Amino acid sequence: MKHLIDLATWNRREHFTFFSAFEEPFFGLVAPVDCTRALAEAKRLGVPFFLYYLHAALQAVNQVEALRYRIEDGQVYCYDRIHASATIGRPDHTFGFSFIEQHEELAAFVPAAAAEIAAVQASEGLRLNETTGRPDVIHFSALPWVRFTGLSHARSFSYPDSCPKISVGQTYVEGATTLLPVSVNVHHGLADGYHVGLFLAAFQELLG
Repeated sequence: MKHLIDLATWNRREHFTFFSAFEEPFFGLVAPVDCTRALAEAKRLGVPFFLYYLHAALQAVNQVEALRYRIEDGQVYCYDRIHASATIGRPDHTFGFSFIEQHEELAAFVPAAAAEIAAVQASEGLRLNETTGRPDVIHFSALPWVRFTGLSHARSFSYPDSCPKISVGQTYVEGATTLLPVSVNVHHGLADGYHVGLFLAAFQELLG
């Protein structure tokens, strides 16, 4: 479900108009989160770490209203629930797009996500379709082989995209802490650094 934002009374109407006129309205930042406890908990539960932190990321996104805004036909809508279109790697080093539904409970999320991952890995090509291209998603990717400190995305500026893009990199250890780099890119007409900060704080809390 989604509801229309009244642009006439929205306190971000000037921000939206201003940044929507940009050729590149997205901005992004990279910050580390502490995943020490999350790694241990995923191992204890026998859950792949990717699914554990993806579940937490989706929970965090859904807590931040600004990350549930989408632009459709020049109007802004707020979705009640956001899912993930994640890139899934294959043994031949290609990848395909997925649709991974958000679930409140990890126990429900993991088997559904694992089934979708298996379907992607058994397929070929990008799997571009109406489901993987839904607007009520975040674009999510993992680069577990790179400890990145910056990240950019390939984008078609002519395509009306407003989905947040979240990527995670290779974990690394500092002292007794294991850190995970997180890149967040959002449409500046819909969200600011404050909202990205809210997401990162919620993500950190959910990771423990």
